[in-house]
Amino acid sequence: MNAIEVKNVSKSYGKMMALDNVSFTVGKGEVFGLIGPDGAGKTTMFRILCSLLLPDNGTATVDGFDVARQMRHVRSRVGYMPGKFSLYEDLTIEENLKFFATLFGTTVEEGYDSIKAIYSQIERFKNRRAGALSGGMKQKLALSCALVHSPSVLFLDEPTTGVDPVSRKELWEMLATLKDRDITIVASTPYLDEVRRCERVAFLDHGQVRGIDTPDRILSEFAHIFNPPGIEHAGGGDVKEENVIEVEHLVKAFGSFHAVDDISFSVKKGEIFGFLGANGAGKTTAMHMLTGLNQPTGGTGRVVGYDIRTEYEQIKRHIGYMSQRFSLYEDLTVAENIRLFAGIYGMDDKTIRHKTDRLLEQLRFTEHKHTLVKSLPLGWKQKLAFSVSIFHEPGVVFLDEPTGGVDPATRRQFWELIYEAASRGITVFVTTHYMDEAEYCDRISIMVDGKIKAIGTPAALKEEFGQPDMDHVFTLLARQATRSSD
Repeated sequence: MNAIEVKNVSKSYGKMMALDNVSFTVGKGEVFGLIGPDGAGKTTMFRILCSLLLPDNGTATVDGFDVARQMRHVRSRVGYMPGKFSLYEDLTIEENLKFFATLFGTTVEEGYDSIKAIYSQIERFKNRRAGALSGGMKQKLALSCALVHSPSVLFLDEPTTGVDPVSRKELWEMLATLKDRDITIVASTPYLDEVRRCERVAFLDHGQVRGIDTPDRILSEFAHIFNPPGIEHAGGGDVKEENVIEVEHLVKAFGSFHAVDDISFSVKKGEIFGFLGANGAGKTTAMHMLTGLNQPTGGTGRVVGYDIRTEYEQIKRHIGYMSQRFSLYEDLTVAENIRLFAGIYGMDDKTIRHKTDRLLEQLRFTEHKHTLVKSLPLGWKQKLAFSVSIFHEPGVVFLDEPTGGVDPATRRQFWELIYEAASRGITVFVTTHYMDEAEYCDRISIMVDGKIKAIGTPAALKEEFGQPDMDHVFTLLARQATRSSD
């Protein structure tokens, strides 16, 4: 019996065709993947199946109920976990769970058996606000909220974006227990190891199904999209002896809690330095101090020659910064975003005009100069945001999980931009949850419980810990963590 049947579904937004005559089925109790590059139509498909959007053409049923004509029946049978977790940040863990239970006409007590295996891992923190949780804890809470009404079908739209590798593995272990309860699972993910956890996958591209088969067959047939050739990087070839970042015994305490607990390291000019750690390890807190957004409790640090304690305003003017949220203004055009950030960094109008034309040509964005950023594909936004962050030629650029949720081919293009920037002497300080990206760095540090547990080249760390790749090194160290949140 099929839990989901999609027949000839199409959906457009104005002139853009998000889904074009899509058809597929999902068996009851199956773990099914919806995969494809950014803008392929995956999220639109999820919203239609959850009865949040109506298709323009075609039909779709969930557990035998039509998503357009029998919405109430559909919504009582599905759980939906979007990539942004859909939590209320100002409510506590317990308040979020009660809210979602109420939405579905049930109570936490009635649905407790459905979520016990997952919720019990965070229940002791039930009075903590959702906004104060680590990524892994938010993930467990969001999954609990999606399951509290005992759905028969669970939709997961990139649920592990921005979550560390250990927490990602834990989520899929939890999903395996749900399959044992005959819950149908439909998931999208940019992570290939997660794609392989599915029984079958549908590959969506430009709104069309290009193939439906086992993960291995789809990943093999479309290897140029999902597994593009690796990037050649000699490693450290353009690194100078001059230190751009120097940190000694740095501490950041919140009351008795040490988010950053006595760390020391240095980063050289032109180096690509990976700053890794599980959610809650303290790396975001450390980055906030290095970028002048927060001052340390103890220790010393200098960034591009300026003291992080006393000269943080100077630091802000001489660095670049890009977060996972891209740091762009969606309602401004491409050119307006470039001009705005260049002006903030004190560049004159003539230089801005000259460099803008050159940048647009380099990115092949010339014809999109006056296009609103919100209408650009995710990968384009990402490349633009990075280019804007180094437009003023800073001494160092801080990249905070810049490729979260982006497909492999686009991530490869992004790293080519990173290498080009490093070759010009710009130091790149990057956090990432993609362990293949960790392999691209000149050196890596790994934080656990506020301390740096390992630092060195990828090759040296793999040899030191006797592991075949950085994913295994990271997992080995991250599993030693004793605390669960920043």
